[in-house]
Amino acid sequence: MTAEMSVPSTALLTGADRDGSNYTARHLLVLEGLEAVRKRPGMYIGSTDSRGLMHCLWEIIDNSVDEALGGYCDHIDVLLHDDGSVEVRDNGRGIPVDVEPKTGMSGVEVVMTKLHAGGKFGGGSYAASGGLHGVGASVVNALSSRLDVEVDRGGHTHAVSFRRGVPGAFSGRGPEGSFTEGGLKKTKKIPKNRLGTRIRYWADRQIFLKDAKLSLENLHQRARQTAFLVPGLTIVVRDEMGLGEGGTKGEESFRYDGGISEFCEYLASDKPVCDVLRFSGQGSFKETVPVLDDHGQMTPTEVTRDLGVDVALRWGTGYDTTLRSFVNIIATPKGGTHVAGFERSVAKTMNEALRAQKLLRVAEDDIVKDDALEGLTAVVTVRLAEPQFEGQTKEVLGTSAANRIVANVVAKELKAFLTSTKRDAKAQARAVMEKAVAAARTRIAARQHKEAQRRKTALETSSLPAKLADCRSDDVERSELFIVEGDSALGTAKLARNSEFQALLPIRGKILNVQKSSVSDMLKNAECGAIIQVIGAGSGRTFDIDAARYGKIILLVDADVDGAHIRCLLLTLFQRYMRPMVESGRVFAAVPPLHRIELSQPKKGQEKYVYTYSDRELRETLLELQRTNVRYKDSIQRYKGLGEMDADQLAETTMDPRHRTLRRINISDLEASEQVFDLLMGNEVAPRKEFITGSAATLDRSRIDA
Repeated sequence: MTAEMSVPSTALLTGADRDGSNYTARHLLVLEGLEAVRKRPGMYIGSTDSRGLMHCLWEIIDNSVDEALGGYCDHIDVLLHDDGSVEVRDNGRGIPVDVEPKTGMSGVEVVMTKLHAGGKFGGGSYAASGGLHGVGASVVNALSSRLDVEVDRGGHTHAVSFRRGVPGAFSGRGPEGSFTEGGLKKTKKIPKNRLGTRIRYWADRQIFLKDAKLSLENLHQRARQTAFLVPGLTIVVRDEMGLGEGGTKGEESFRYDGGISEFCEYLASDKPVCDVLRFSGQGSFKETVPVLDDHGQMTPTEVTRDLGVDVALRWGTGYDTTLRSFVNIIATPKGGTHVAGFERSVAKTMNEALRAQKLLRVAEDDIVKDDALEGLTAVVTVRLAEPQFEGQTKEVLGTSAANRIVANVVAKELKAFLTSTKRDAKAQARAVMEKAVAAARTRIAARQHKEAQRRKTALETSSLPAKLADCRSDDVERSELFIVEGDSALGTAKLARNSEFQALLPIRGKILNVQKSSVSDMLKNAECGAIIQVIGAGSGRTFDIDAARYGKIILLVDADVDGAHIRCLLLTLFQRYMRPMVESGRVFAAVPPLHRIELSQPKKGQEKYVYTYSDRELRETLLELQRTNVRYKDSIQRYKGLGEMDADQLAETTMDPRHRTLRRINISDLEASEQVFDLLMGNEVAPRKEFITGSAATLDRSRIDA
């Protein structure tokens, strides 16, 4: 590379280029009409490969289906001609052929050449439709080298052809013939009761990739799906291209009078647990939309919309969930608000029924969405005017009100099924609920197994602290980790614990105050590092509570001031770096006794030893014993530390779940707790000194551990 070539391009610009005087309005390109579609086809049909080619066909078919939805059409023919063209015929009302006053063009020309033009905006022509944006037919026209339209209406057949969006007439067959520009013309007389539309087009190979081709299998699937969704509609697909297996040609006809109930049965491949359930209902909502007023201005106007819900579902013995969702017969493969409302309502209603009928134990958590949907086959359809989609490809419904309305309809109908008193329905409902509960318990068991494997792997592969006395159980929910103050207490605790599910980790003295230390200092500290390593769930933002190796963390320290200080330091560590453990109520403080009173002659049913946990409680207990004439030895034992207790005493008072007392650590007010930790454990000494001197007289020592 020469020195001149390495100079930045900005240095090579002339003075006129640099000041922008050569960049004027003549450099701006304005794409008129259908030019924009041909320039950026992917924006309208997704891509120019086989998917885009199929999308063009869907646009034309869906316009005919919209007529069927309105009750004006009951027969649609889709013909794949051997010359590469595609034709769609219907017996609907026919595209309007009269002149549209604003443009001076016929209705057919407006629909086929103007973007965002059609009969689906004002709500007068279609109560619900698959086409919404008014660009479908015009986009197909723009991307076709030739498109022919014939409309039977008003006792005549009206015809016009288009060459890449320009109206006129071709002299021969196919897009290669000579073309003359012109408008819609009457070609012949027909009976006045004959109505319909025929559209035939040749996809423009200047636009689409050479290897783009139609899929007969996808076409059959779409035709079958539409016939299920519009009962009484017949769709005939005739293949003259030879797209079938081995180049075979043929014809398929689709008609299903059972609607989505029949569709649900068709989709389900497993044995049924219940019959196909059909839930129907509707709701209304308000939304603000721009409306063209008499002065030609777009005015925001609040309108009331009706939304109809129709759902067919059944549970089977399988484990997979098959859910198909539609809006005005347009598939929404990526779901949307209607699917979210359906799934949320099924899970919530199922939980309410399970609790009411006591099929879930009190200690068991609610089932989750995946449990309720296991083995479910469902078809969820909604119909409404002008739904909000994400883009022209209409894969996700965005109308927010659909969530609420679908949820309400499903909740009402599903609750009626689950609480039915009829013999057959009651038995089926119970089988469905038992299946959901079984799914939940299987999921929990699988998670516990996974955690046990993770725990086993961690023990085998990581160098856990040698001083850790682990437990044998792999059940995370049952296991407990005691963080014990000092090695002397560790020996007693080892004898006192149940090694099946109780693990011990000793710490030496007072750990680092992490509130006023950096993360690196905390990790360098041996005691802090050991605690985080043994718990096994990470720290800080990366903390994963599901990876924790123990269900309970119990702080076991001496019942004195030093012990309280150590407990505060440990809680500071948990609050700052393992807060989810505290928030989920899995951190506890053990409450060891401070005194032991030995009774000389205990009464029947009375324990020989009485333990007290504070000086005040000791005084009150002694007074009560004197009042009831219960004799005790004067040598009252005061425990200076856990190491002074015998193993059986420690087990009985502090470690045995049947007798011990634990204090659950919780954060009821997160912001307030942050302020308290910062005040008592932070870097600022003056506010802490002020707090101590000002509160010393009023502090209730018995509440220090609360």
